[in-house]
Amino acid sequence: MPDRGSGPSGPRMRVGRPSRPARALLMTLGALAVLGMVFTMFAGFWTDWLWYRSVHYSSVFTTTLWTKIALFFVFGLLMALVVGFNIWLAHRLRPPMSAMSAEQQNLDRYRMGVAPYKKWLLCGITALVGLIAGASAAGQWRTWLTWVNAVPFHTKDPQFHLDVSFYAFDLPWYRFLLGFGFAATVLSLIAAVLTHYLYGGLRLTSPGTRATAAATGHLSVLLGVFVSLKAVAYWLDRYGLAVKSSDFKATDKWTGLRYVDANAYLPAKTILFCIAVICALLFFATLWRRTWQLPVIGFGLMVLSAILIGGLYPAIVQKFQVQPNEQAKEAPYVARNIKATREAYGIDDVKVTDYAGTSTTKDKATLRDDVAKTASIRILDPNIVSPTFQQLQQVRNYYAFPDTLDVDRYRDKNGKVQDTVIGLRELNLAGIPKKNWINNHFRYTHGFGVVAAKGTAAENGEPVFTESDLPPTGDLGTYQQRIYYGEKTTTYSIVGGPQKEIDYSDNEGEKTTSYQGKSGVGLSNPLNRAAYAVAFGEPQILYSGAIGDGSRILYNRTPKERVEAVAPWLTIDGDAYPAVVDHRIQWIVDAYTTTDGYPYASRTTLGDTTADSLTAANNSRSVVAQQSQVNYIRNSVKATVDAYTGEVKLYQWDTEDPVLKTWMKAFPGTVQPKSAISPELMSHLRYPQDLFKVQRELLTRYHVQDAQTFLSGSEVWQVPDDPTNKSGNAVPPYYLTMKMPDQKAQAFSLTTTFTPNGRDNLSAFMAVDSEAGTPGYGQIRILKLRTSTTADGPKQVQSQFNSNSQANITDFIRQVRNGDSEIEYGNLLTIPLDGGLLYVEPVYVRGGQLKYPLMRKVLVTYGGATAFENSLDEALDKVFGATGSTPPPDTGTTTPPDTATGSGDPEVQQALKDAQKAFDDGQAALRKSPIDWEAYGKAQKDLQSALQRAQQAQARAQQQGSSGAGGEKSGG
Repeated sequence: MPDRGSGPSGPRMRVGRPSRPARALLMTLGALAVLGMVFTMFAGFWTDWLWYRSVHYSSVFTTTLWTKIALFFVFGLLMALVVGFNIWLAHRLRPPMSAMSAEQQNLDRYRMGVAPYKKWLLCGITALVGLIAGASAAGQWRTWLTWVNAVPFHTKDPQFHLDVSFYAFDLPWYRFLLGFGFAATVLSLIAAVLTHYLYGGLRLTSPGTRATAAATGHLSVLLGVFVSLKAVAYWLDRYGLAVKSSDFKATDKWTGLRYVDANAYLPAKTILFCIAVICALLFFATLWRRTWQLPVIGFGLMVLSAILIGGLYPAIVQKFQVQPNEQAKEAPYVARNIKATREAYGIDDVKVTDYAGTSTTKDKATLRDDVAKTASIRILDPNIVSPTFQQLQQVRNYYAFPDTLDVDRYRDKNGKVQDTVIGLRELNLAGIPKKNWINNHFRYTHGFGVVAAKGTAAENGEPVFTESDLPPTGDLGTYQQRIYYGEKTTTYSIVGGPQKEIDYSDNEGEKTTSYQGKSGVGLSNPLNRAAYAVAFGEPQILYSGAIGDGSRILYNRTPKERVEAVAPWLTIDGDAYPAVVDHRIQWIVDAYTTTDGYPYASRTTLGDTTADSLTAANNSRSVVAQQSQVNYIRNSVKATVDAYTGEVKLYQWDTEDPVLKTWMKAFPGTVQPKSAISPELMSHLRYPQDLFKVQRELLTRYHVQDAQTFLSGSEVWQVPDDPTNKSGNAVPPYYLTMKMPDQKAQAFSLTTTFTPNGRDNLSAFMAVDSEAGTPGYGQIRILKLRTSTTADGPKQVQSQFNSNSQANITDFIRQVRNGDSEIEYGNLLTIPLDGGLLYVEPVYVRGGQLKYPLMRKVLVTYGGATAFENSLDEALDKVFGATGSTPPPDTGTTTPPDTATGSGDPEVQQALKDAQKAFDDGQAALRKSPIDWEAYGKAQKDLQSALQRAQQAQARAQQQGSSGAGGEKSGG
């Protein structure tokens, strides 16, 4: 018998099915793809766990993880069971086939198609809704943790007399449960309707009864549950009125009950609650009555009542009761809003004092002497001098300073505390000579050293450094100078292995080092290397020979990233600042606890409120990015990040904050007590800028405590635009050591000004005591000018500066611009002085051969008199017409080098003569019209070179003298 598989041309080819090797290959590729996906997900999880363990905050990772898992499974399973049960019940209650109508018999082919897969279909539908619900519930881990760990505020709202914790912690969780209930009910209702229709329980076109009794009972119960949930929603809405935001002319973001809420919406919600309960009972009664008539009528009445009672009635009350006499009706509720807002933002104890705005002292010499007693005027602007630090102290292109430097306080050699402008010489990968994977991640791994300068001094227009050079030397003593963690360190580094790192370079050449810290995650484990290769998308991590025993990977290296990761329940201030504390560089990070559930307190958006001209112009300095609205904020935590080890420490700062106490219960052991803050660290803590900006924005309206005045809007202030540039953004607050009129001594303070709404004259000056660890810390003081006083505001003062011809300001500006240079105005500081207001502004020039700004002039105005001089002392002397008997410390600028002193060494003397000549040449270049910037730049280089030669020669002479003296002593 012939072979059927063969023909004249041989065996037949099978078409449509791949061969066995091809099937095996496809299965292998599929399995590898699945394994790859699984390992990718595992790599993300595993690297996160390793990182949290490396920073000793594994409890944060596990608490968050287990909370998410528990919520996912509980609510996912609950949703799947509810929906699955209703599908099963609808199928169970289906009518017999004989009772089905012709319409339903036409669906038979669909039922036949579903029948073999109905179990799988049921499992698939329930699994899908369960996954979606579980994922949504997992995102509520913060809501759950605050509810279950809630700590009372011990403050009650004035309407319902409930503790604030109910609104901050309980109500959000109840609303989530309500939303979940609605979702489960609606999905069950849809699934039940479809199942009943498919199996004949519901009929659309057939004559007679449209629903079987079983389907009617089932659906009526679901509708009854839905209406019951609506009743609960009406009841919760009553309390929600206390935290509801609405438009109101008194403020853009009004929160809390107004007259119409208390007298119309509140009773309306109560009535609608009762109607919804009755309607729900009517739906449940359908189980016995088997008719839809009464529940449908009840539901229609509920909808109509919601329109009439919940919408029309409040509109009538607003139109005919409130508007004719709005101030009298709204005043009690406005008073509640004022009180709650001031408490929620920590501005309830602000000291407001009337201020004359003009001085009555006739003795100008006394006023001149009072300047030094009132303020240590900072003429070095940290927002401008970063390029100067960069030019003079960068040393190597692979180092860089932040665009905005910081202001701190340090003791000088005499032990006196002075305002100091400080920045770190951080790693700048863009300046690496040759970029490759090894250089980027193994050799160039860290910055090196602190650079600091006196805030109250300048020399030849340049900063007077108190810590400088490489390796750094100066007033800060010995400390760990390597910076592995910083604001510019945004990539990972692999350290501690066989590959040496570039440390720094000096006159003797390049130095190398190897990281000795315990930070980071070890890569000796092949599993870790594979996980990081996948997580970072860099396969070389898996097989590179540069990784060996002791290799550790450092990442999440900016201070803000690290604090956010270990405390995801905190909102982080936009400006972390460095300090040398206990022989180590520590980044200090201010962190806030917030909520949007404080009853009656008006809301604000942090991202908008904390923006100013500095944050707009400098994108590298992040502000508080959170755009959600809050109506309660506390600077509850001070955090530090070690620049070498990356160690993160959280300290409890506000010991009374219930929000922080709630989170400390949720994450025990993560926050150290306030008593753990060392005295040296305490000396560098300060009042945070972002909190201050939020508070000053609120105080533009809420400095008023009288409801009638608040409603009239007659005393609304505004934060003025920054007059030193044309950005149109708010002026940033400035740190300044100064004394307010009621203070006995100067204190490190954060200051700002206010102008009347729509006008430019000054209405108030505000300062907060920023001396951490002192009894006055956090005390906000406002000097309020009388409305009859027309003291110049910042914009008017700046305009007068720019147009003042008597002080030769316009001539100087013209000369600078004709010389192809630019004027840069420094911070315009406002200082209350003997009833008047002293304005001081340093003026910088950048251009020509200079690549960085130099402070060339100081503008000062007081009592209508203006001076524009080379130094602050000269400007103050001119304004007051008197010379101070006790000159303020370190306020001089362009002074020639002292050639009268020094050793008798000829080399030293010659170098000092060269320095004097270079100085004179520079001054001559500045006097030319236009200014000869090329000659000035050459003179500055010659001056620096001559002074350096004099220093070196004097050091050699001293060394020879000491060795000679030692020889004589020995010989004797």
